[in-house]
Amino acid sequence: MRIAVLGLGEAGTIYATDLAARGAHVAAADPRAAAAPAGVALAPGTAEAVRGADLVLSLVGARAAAAALAEALPAMAPSAVFADLNTAGPEEKRRLAQRAAEAGVGFADVAVLAPVPRARIGTPLLVSGPAEAVLTAQFAALGIPATGAGPEPGAAAGLKLLRSVFMKGLAATILEAVTAASTVGAADWVTDQIAAELGPGGPALVQRLLEGTRRHAVRREEEMLQVRSYLDALGSAHPVTDATIEWLHAVSAGAPPSGIQNR
Repeated sequence: MRIAVLGLGEAGTIYATDLAARGAHVAAADPRAAAAPAGVALAPGTAEAVRGADLVLSLVGARAAAAALAEALPAMAPSAVFADLNTAGPEEKRRLAQRAAEAGVGFADVAVLAPVPRARIGTPLLVSGPAEAVLTAQFAALGIPATGAGPEPGAAAGLKLLRSVFMKGLAATILEAVTAASTVGAADWVTDQIAAELGPGGPALVQRLLEGTRRHAVRREEEMLQVRSYLDALGSAHPVTDATIEWLHAVSAGAPPSGIQNR
C-alpha cells in the first residue's frame, strides 16, 4: 500500500515510521521538516507526497487541515482516501468532506482516541464519513485498531469531543486537587488517594494526566474550546468544560502548575 503522511509532528512522525516498518511505501510532506524518518521518503510538497497514494493521512493540526486538503486533492487519484486525523468540530469535518466530494475523492473523519506516543500505531481510532468502510478495511490490513462510526462526516469528531469533556475534565479535576493539596504539603497523599480510586493503573494514569496537561496545555485548550462550541450547538450546558478551559489556559500561561512541577 502506498501511503502519504502530511505533517511530521509528533503523531505524524510516529505514523510514518510505523507504517514504513509494516511494509507500506510511505511518502511524507512537511515544510518544516529537514528530514524524514528512516524508510520514509520526504517529498518536496504535498502534491508530490500524495500523487499515486492509496491513502493520505493528514496530521497537520486543525488550523492547517483545510489548506492541506486543498493542496492534496488536485493530485489525488479518485480511488484514494483522504483521512483527516486532526482534532476539529463536526461542522469543520463536514466542510472538508464536501470539498473532497466535489473533487471526487473519498474522505474520512478520523478521531484519535489516545495520545499517540503511548501505543504508537496501535492507538485506537474512530472513523466516520463517506470512506468509512474503505478506510477501516485499509486500517485492518495494516493492523491499526479502528472502529466505524457511520458514513456521516463529523460523527467521529463529535464523539471524540464528547469524550474529551470527561478526559480533559478529569485531568483538570486532578490538577486542581493536587495543586490545592500542595499548599498544605499533602500533594503526595492526595495523588495516592486519587490513584487508588482509579484502579491498578491509577498511579500511571494520574501521572500521565498531570504531565500531559502541563506539556500539551495549549493544544488541549484549543480542543476544549471546540468542545464548548459543539456543546453550544447541541444546546447542552457546559460548566465543567468551562472550568477545564480556565485551568488549561492558566497552565499554558505558566500560572498554576506548582502542584505538578516537581512530581
